[in-house]
Amino acid sequence: MYLDADDPMLAPISLRRELVAAGESDHSLARALRSGALERPRRGAYTDGPAWRSMTDEQRYAVRCRAAYRQASAEVCLSHASALPLLGAPVWDVDLTDVHLTRLDGRTGRREAGINQHRGAVGEGDILSEHDYRISSPLRAALEITTMASVESSLVAVNFFLHRRDFTPSQLRDSYVKFERWPGSLKSDLVVRLADPRIESPGESRTAYFLWRFSFQSFEPQYEISDRGELIALLDFALPDHKIWIEFDGRVKYQKYLKAGEDATTVVLREKRREERVAEITRWRCLRVTWADLAHPERLAARLRKLIDSMSARVISVR
Repeated sequence: MYLDADDPMLAPISLRRELVAAGESDHSLARALRSGALERPRRGAYTDGPAWRSMTDEQRYAVRCRAAYRQASAEVCLSHASALPLLGAPVWDVDLTDVHLTRLDGRTGRREAGINQHRGAVGEGDILSEHDYRISSPLRAALEITTMASVESSLVAVNFFLHRRDFTPSQLRDSYVKFERWPGSLKSDLVVRLADPRIESPGESRTAYFLWRFSFQSFEPQYEISDRGELIALLDFALPDHKIWIEFDGRVKYQKYLKAGEDATTVVLREKRREERVAEITRWRCLRVTWADLAHPERLAARLRKLIDSMSARVISVR
């Protein structure tokens, strides 16, 4: 299972016909909507009001997708962006306007009422069943998202699946060969070439894309630093030729390293001591990157180039 049974994305959904059969009427449903007891993710589909209002946009999208799936008159599966949340994958900067369903009857898809139906050849292992829903497999969903999202957004999802070991880089490349003539797949080849299972988080995937986009291409993810045989640190990214390393700073990163009884301040101080030791061992400089930095990549590129120039000048002066 990719989601726990109590995950908000799996909140119970009732269709109008089910509620009417259970004794409700259009008037009673309208009263429940006005009072906030119910909310309507889609026309004809209802869910608990307080639960809906506490959800994130991504969670609400997953509920809308499940509602559309249940209302579908044809045999379909949740695919493309609509598969990602239910597979536990991130949807950074992905358009969540439409629900994406792939028809399994081979008929031509269509677009209507917030639903984008796709037609695609479905092979063995392409579809799985989760919580009574048919969903594109991680490998298929990874390639599907490249046909509708940007390279950067796609890379966030693909790297997530690779790092979780849902499939291997080799399997991704092999599947792409069968996929490359799909509509919208011009970006897919680049995503497949840039994808890297060593990259752990959406922030790191975006940082890797930034480094590639601005031609800082000699970087190495998860670079090991050891001292006398002891592993001291795994650096998010290293540029060994320039004696620089890059760390992506995100709130989730610090939460991940919290130990029992610790708060975020303790983790930050430990991270600072780690950085000092790495600098002492390597004589390298660290550039810390945040979400805000990635929102202005040109500025970030200028900062990194300035740091590279500074390190080059230091080497020359030592000589």
